[in-house]
Amino acid sequence: MPDSTLVYSILIALVLVGALVYLYYRPAKPEGAEKQTNSGSVSLQLQAYERLTLLVDRIAIPNLISRTPQDGLSARDMQLILTKSIRDEFDYNITQQIYITPETWNAVKNLREKNLLIINQIASALQPTASGLDLQRSVLEFIMSDSKNNLHELVSEALSYEAKKLL
Repeated sequence: MPDSTLVYSILIALVLVGALVYLYYRPAKPEGAEKQTNSGSVSLQLQAYERLTLLVDRIAIPNLISRTPQDGLSARDMQLILTKSIRDEFDYNITQQIYITPETWNAVKNLREKNLLIINQIASALQPTASGLDLQRSVLEFIMSDSKNNLHELVSEALSYEAKKLL
């Protein structure tokens, strides 16, 4: 029977030769494959910033109101339409958060919450007989009364800044 050290030496030599043969004959990665993966990731991130910039624009209260018809609606009905539009737009884009920084995502969420709060608070302060037009007018007056109420512009700038850092 052969010596056990000789058997172990032969096994180790065979494993090493097998590993070297594998490394020599394995298919090589195409040149720039890692770069393609990174550029694909950056592309997804840029698309997310683009979509979220569009979201911010669509839920900006002046833009939201300009897209919403007001014929014959009560203030309560208008409130429901506006808040539903904001929630639907946000929910449609919620998956984009995985591609952006947590700080930027929090800014988008804060914009949504602030817009909902403004609409709901102003609607609750109106008379029960107020029209949808009354609600729209009151909300726009509130927004225009203070430049701090243009949070959508700040969020848009943050999204743009983050996207430009990727380029």
